[in-house]
Amino acid sequence: MFDWIQHIADWFVYDILNLGKDEHLAAALNFFIYDTTKILILLFIVIFLMGIVNSYFPVDKVKNYLSRNKLYGLEYLMASLFGVVTPFCSCSSVPLFIGFVRGGIPLGVTFAFLITSPLVNEVAIGLFIGLFGLQTTIIYVISGILLGTISGIILQKLQLERYLTPWVKEVLANAQKDQEAFIAEKQTLKQRLPIIWDEVLKILKGVLPYVIIGIAIGGLMHGYIPEGFFEQYMDKDNLFAVPIATILAVPMYSNASGILPVVQVLVAKGIPLGTAIAFMMGVVGLSLPEAMLLKKVMTLKQIAIFFGVVTLCIIISGYLFNLVL
Repeated sequence: MFDWIQHIADWFVYDILNLGKDEHLAAALNFFIYDTTKILILLFIVIFLMGIVNSYFPVDKVKNYLSRNKLYGLEYLMASLFGVVTPFCSCSSVPLFIGFVRGGIPLGVTFAFLITSPLVNEVAIGLFIGLFGLQTTIIYVISGILLGTISGIILQKLQLERYLTPWVKEVLANAQKDQEAFIAEKQTLKQRLPIIWDEVLKILKGVLPYVIIGIAIGGLMHGYIPEGFFEQYMDKDNLFAVPIATILAVPMYSNASGILPVVQVLVAKGIPLGTAIAFMMGVVGLSLPEAMLLKKVMTLKQIAIFFGVVTLCIIISGYLFNLVL
């Protein structure tokens, strides 16, 4: 879908700047150009579409329905399953997260999507089958979905809405006012577009610095951290290998297709599969660039709670993988 962006990044870095493909700076810069362009395009599309949806559908009714009706956790499971069919990395999922919050979806349900989307998708599933077989893939997919679902339920119980930033609360208030105006005046879509467009530009302007800083950090990590750097901490004889691998993985940043070959190498070197998968989940599901992007919509306390809950769930999953596999 975004191959054309990769071609532009390659052309600029390798042809215009004449950097070698084996240079750290080239890898970091290529990553930065590709991810920045991709995420800004996603952010624009999602916010614009959510603006159209929000102008027609009653946000409060959707939110109240999901909050008050006892769906017995199905809303979290549905959000996780939606995450499976959206092949985004953790930073790419953030635009959809902002759109969900703006659309009045409960925070825990939104978190369930945010967690599962980078962990489990058709690309990761295809690679997983090829590298580790069907049985291991099925266990991984089920655990990824359950991880998102359970974490979403826990985070909803913690009632983290009060930790949303003033910027988000302002965006939500403006969205509600715009919708009321649309309904009251019975405006056509053509009449609504200028207001929706202004809101899109306002949100993009608000998050742009965080996108740039977050992806810049990811680019530096992608280009300069050697792949085998953390292997010494994942030895099979280390009882604390799973939590150490998970915590050390958080500063890194990659998507599932990028980290799975590394996981295969780790397993081939004798590192337990559960430990290697916990490392993969930490890299793919949590990252410093993602935290920088979320800083625009969450306070540091909320981000810390989110990362803490997901990290704990990943660690438990890693130990369970080692027991089962």
